[in-house]
Amino acid sequence: MGDGGREEAGRVVVIRRGGAADAAAVRRLMAVAVRWLAERGRSAQWGSEVTPEREEQVTTFVRDHEAWVAEVDGAVAGVLTLTPESPDYVPGATEPELYVRLLLTDREHKGRGIGAALLERAVERAREEGVGVVRVDCFAGLDDRLVDFYRGCGFVEQGRFERRGWRGCVLARRVEP
Repeated sequence: MGDGGREEAGRVVVIRRGGAADAAAVRRLMAVAVRWLAERGRSAQWGSEVTPEREEQVTTFVRDHEAWVAEVDGAVAGVLTLTPESPDYVPGATEPELYVRLLLTDREHKGRGIGAALLERAVERAREEGVGVVRVDCFAGLDDRLVDFYRGCGFVEQGRFERRGWRGCVLARRVEP
């Protein structure tokens, strides 16, 4: 089962280490997510189309950061990338951390716990590294749907910010040894 597995409606979800070879699949996930959001009037999060800059950003994340991929029936269904520090647009942590830079899941598997399973992998990695906190930021410009998702996964809001008109929220989850 690779680095982890669980059942998803009769299918096995495998979480494995990702990398540069997954970049095309991750770009596809981003394109599906952007299109889905735009169709629902939610383009303030990532825009109404995937730009070359966004494609390069996603490729860099999966190539240069610690990446974890969720697969269902051998197909990429989600991705999470981690870094040892926060991006420059959020306040730095006061202790060692793992920071979720990207979390994407395939809309086909919405509501089946893939994003939550990837976040649990981030918590496991923090525990393995002896790091006491996992942090993430998410879009909070229209409502708190994403903030509520992270809260449901054990994260606690640390604060809100705005960056070039993009409103976000930083959340953290303590990791017990």
